[in-house]
Amino acid sequence: MPLTDPLGDMLTRIRNGQQARKDSVVSPASKLRARVLDVLQREGYIRGYQEDEQGAHKSLRIELKYFEGQPAIQHVSRVSKPGRRVYSGAQELPRIRNGLGITIVSTPKGVLSDAEARAQNVGGEVLAEVF
Repeated sequence: MPLTDPLGDMLTRIRNGQQARKDSVVSPASKLRARVLDVLQREGYIRGYQEDEQGAHKSLRIELKYFEGQPAIQHVSRVSKPGRRVYSGAQELPRIRNGLGITIVSTPKGVLSDAEARAQNVGGEVLAEVF
């Protein structure tokens, strides 16, 4: 059965893996997922990720991060969904927890965090929020 929301599936795998205190989780690979993981790694929410080839399909092994026994990601949720796309201009990007969290935005200049998008003065589709 095909996935209707592959990015939401990856975020759910990360959320479930951290609740179960896993060291890493595996998700099918795609360019969008890899770019979102780049943002999470730059912002310090995951230790890293690597691309694995298992048979005919590529997958991403995501190394989860913990701080003093607590998950680095306390909350992760999908904002723009297949049934309801959410777009925002550069100045209207939402601030999560007064700047303590990040919003991941798909822009014409690539997938960026909200701070990077504001600095480059670009808006786009609000993919997810993380804190």
